[in-house]
Amino acid sequence: MTLHRAGEEVDYTVTFLEMTARPSYGWPPTPNGMTGALLKAVTPPVWYFRALYDAVGRDYAWTDMNDVPDAELEAWLAREDVVLYSLIDHGWPQGFFILDWRADGGCELDLFGLVPQSVGRGLGAWMLRTAILTGWSREGVERLTVNTCTLDHPRALAQYQKHGFSPVRQEQRSRVLTRDWAPAHS
Repeated sequence: MTLHRAGEEVDYTVTFLEMTARPSYGWPPTPNGMTGALLKAVTPPVWYFRALYDAVGRDYAWTDMNDVPDAELEAWLAREDVVLYSLIDHGWPQGFFILDWRADGGCELDLFGLVPQSVGRGLGAWMLRTAILTGWSREGVERLTVNTCTLDHPRALAQYQKHGFSPVRQEQRSRVLTRDWAPAHS
């Protein structure tokens, strides 16, 4: 396992993907053993978002939202066109996603992921398909977008493509780590 120290600069590639037609697949069956539900959060508090963001993104160096002021996050989360869904199973959050319909004719799958303890249980594909179909469910949606990067789970890009997204461009970026980080896939 490679450990990168806070203050170290890491390079990564961001891949932007889109889907320009609603997929032909239907709503997925609930995964075996799942006893919970996918719940739409109504005006979620900033602390709840930050807790989910850290729980899901810690292993993938998600830190971009950490610098966003609470008031800005609160306003974003309160918008009618931005919706957070939490996957709650066995009494605790297993993952979440955020759909953002603010772009004219579009929906962005803004954030998506599972907590480490839930990876590999079949919940990710189910939740991704549900997120995609929920994104397409609003009137006037002509495209769905998402991005992932090489810091994310190593199967993220392939999963997005498997579910109907196509890459449209890539960007090379670097960031200075704000905390020690060991890639989940190293």
